[in-house]
Order: sequence, then structure tokens, then C-alpha cells
Amino acid sequence: MDEKVAITTERNRLNYENKLILAPMVRISTLPMRLLAIDYGADIVYTEELIDWKLLRSFRRENDVLGTVDYIDKTDGTVTFRTCPRERDKVVLQIGTCDATRALKVGKMIEQDVAGIDLNMGCPKLFSLVGKMGAALLQEPETARNILKTLVDNLSIPVTCKIRVLPDLNKTLELCELLQSTGISAIAVHGRTVSERPQHANRNVVLKEISNRLSIPVIANGGSKEIQKYSDIFKFKEITGCSSVMLARAAEWNCSIFSKEGLLPMEDVIKSYLKYAVNCDNPPSNTKYCIQNILREQQESVLGRKFLNSQTLEQICNCWDLSDYYRLKKREFDEKGLLGRSQVSPMREDDKQDGEQLPNKRKIADEEDVVLMHCAFLRNNYVTDLQLPKTVLHKWSQTQRKKMPNYNTQQKGKLFRSIVTVDGRKYGSSFWEKNKKWAEQGAALVCLFSLGLINEKTFAANGNVPS
Repeated sequence: MDEKVAITTERNRLNYENKLILAPMVRISTLPMRLLAIDYGADIVYTEELIDWKLLRSFRRENDVLGTVDYIDKTDGTVTFRTCPRERDKVVLQIGTCDATRALKVGKMIEQDVAGIDLNMGCPKLFSLVGKMGAALLQEPETARNILKTLVDNLSIPVTCKIRVLPDLNKTLELCELLQSTGISAIAVHGRTVSERPQHANRNVVLKEISNRLSIPVIANGGSKEIQKYSDIFKFKEITGCSSVMLARAAEWNCSIFSKEGLLPMEDVIKSYLKYAVNCDNPPSNTKYCIQNILREQQESVLGRKFLNSQTLEQICNCWDLSDYYRLKKREFDEKGLLGRSQVSPMREDDKQDGEQLPNKRKIADEEDVVLMHCAFLRNNYVTDLQLPKTVLHKWSQTQRKKMPNYNTQQKGKLFRSIVTVDGRKYGSSFWEKNKKWAEQGAALVCLFSLGLINEKTFAANGNVPS
């Protein structure tokens, strides 16, 4: 078969006609939410925007424990992008870039694992604008055209872009026609300008004009204010005259908006999401952010406040009676040898690129004679500084005429772990904290519990289980 024909045939695999689509949302459109959207009926799911240079400094690794494909940042061991076979034919990776060469390198790197690639031309955030990415490309149409044409001509997967409308209708139509000329498979259009926000009306008339003008599928976006239930999606589709509908905030608030059966109770959605978060070893911070956007005003409830005080994935699960599920999966993952976020793993020899050095493999757990527990520190549990573990341990050392506690803190990327030496013994937590102070507090907490200076009830108040 001719190579060009083969590429065209492969591109037809993902059809953008009459589809319900999960929009690319920062910190929301990660793997657990994408899988949940597919469960409820989404036909296509976009990733959050991933910046080209961050993907290019990542290496691909198949995760046998989770059954995922991970792209891991070489600099700190964190996961840049995680996907799985379940979404292989539905996931579109959205890239943030302003350079055709870098964009193509990313495309070649990930095309085996995704169904399509999308160029972000609509993000109004300062970070994107300063980097000449996102909405900045609306003012650089030739740069955008070059990026898209390069991707279309060299990749075996569909290429799309997502834009915002311009204040002037004719200029919007001219831009859309230029982008269509690159051979892209579809174009998603947010019906607001860069300066407009959700409180402004979506320009549905402009979306209809674009749809009438173009010959490729146009995906309508920006209608969440008008979409309260499943049937509203199709009203929005009819009003805009577009081929498909992309949902952002409506799906963020209740992902079951994609379900023909109607909206599910918020609690059911959260529980289903949490199970995916556990299954995917999703970072607690990201999990918490997504649930906050589901809870919204319910964050002020008793359950909401308990949730906001949680820090670990287990503590979050406990809020919805899923602790047993978490522990079951954690035991399964541990037995299979999962290296998770609390065990930031450096590259193996076979992951190295030519000339690269492996990061330092020494871990706190390798220290001899360390009393080690998986212990999180929850700042909200301490009303005054006098109650903080470090303060209590310091005062105890003074009264017992011991040497002052000595902390040795390890950093991996943006995460910290610490061990404390007290009276010749070492104590530490295997939990990675987001700052050095909290890591030291966690180590002090382990020490206090081990010395019998706090009881099991106080220790468990932080959501910790003695081990």
C-alpha cells in the first residue's frame, strides 16, 4: 500500500462527526477523569494541555503494575502523561507549543499511544501567552499553519486544533479557513474571545457561521452555562449547527452529564472517580482538586470540611468510605512492586539517553537502623505552633538533656522526605511531602509515636496507621 494512502486510512480511524467530547482542562482532564467520562458516554476525551518541552524531556515506560503507559519526566521522576489501552482509540493529546519542529518530535514520540493530537490555540493564561503558545497563536496564524501542516504531513494520527473566536467575525472565518487548509481533521471552537470569561454569553451565532463555512467537522465548545442535562447537549449542537459538542465545566462539575440515563448523584460520581484515582495511582493533590470542582459549594458541609483537611489518597478515600478499597489496591500494587509517587524512581540503565547520567539512587529507606513509617503531616490538625511535632520533640529533648534533634532532608524534584536523629536513633516517614518543613514535621511525628510520647489515637488523627 502506498505510504500516503496508508496514513490517510489510519487517520480515518477517529471520526469527529456527532461526538460527545471531554474538553482539555488543566488539572481536570487527567486519566481518572478521562476514563470516567468514557464510562458515562463520552466518545472522545482530550488530555489537559501538555507543554512540548516537558514531554520531550520525558521517557516512555510501560507500567506493568497499573497496566498503563507512562511518560516520565527525567528530571524528577514524576509522570508527565499517563494513558492506558482502555482509552487508546479515544484519547487526544493536546499539546502546547509554538514550534513546528518540537511539535513533530512530540507527535512522533506519542502517536503510538493516542488516537489524535491537538494544537492548543485558545488558552488565555499568561504562561501560554508569554511562551507564544495557546491564544498567542491566534495572532500568529502563519506559525499555527506551519505547526499544523507539519503535523498533518508527518503523523499517522488525526491532527486538530482548538481556538477561541476573534472579536471580528470575518477575521475569525479567515483564520478558520486558513487552519482548515492545512488538512486538519477537525477544529474545536470556544465561542468566547480571549478576553471574555464564563459570565459572558457564548457566541453561538459565530459558531454556526464557522460550521456553515467549513467543510471539516466543527466542534462546539463554551456552552456549559446552557447545558444542565443530557438533552441540553443536543440543543446546543442544533443551535450552533456544529458537528460535535465539547464539554468542559459541565463535565467538570458532574461527569455523568455524558450519560443518556441522566445525571447521577454527586456522591456516586465522586466514588467512581476515586476508584479510578486509586487504580491509576493518581497524585492526591490532583485527585483533591478534581473532587473540589465536583463538590463546589458543598465544600462548606461537614463532609466537605473533612475532605479539605485530608492530604493523602487514603484519607480522601476515607471520606467516602473507600478506605478498604484503597488498602486492597495498595496491597496489590505493593506486592507487584509499584514505584509510586512516594517512591520517585530514577531512570534505569535502559531508560538513559546517550551521555546522560543516572540520578542519585540513594533513598532514605536505604539508611540503616531507621524507624520508618508511612506518615503524613496534616497542618490543619494543629491549632497552635506549640502543638507541632517538631516543637514537642524539641522541648522533650531539652527536658531530657538530650542532643537537639538533627534533621536530614532529601529532595526529589518538588517533593521532600526527612529523617530525624534523636538520642542516637533515626526516625523517618516514607511519605513525600510538598515542602521541607512538613517533611521534618512528619519525621518528628514518627519519632514521638515511637518513643511513646504520643498515643496511637493522636497518631491516627493524621490518618496514619502504625506499621
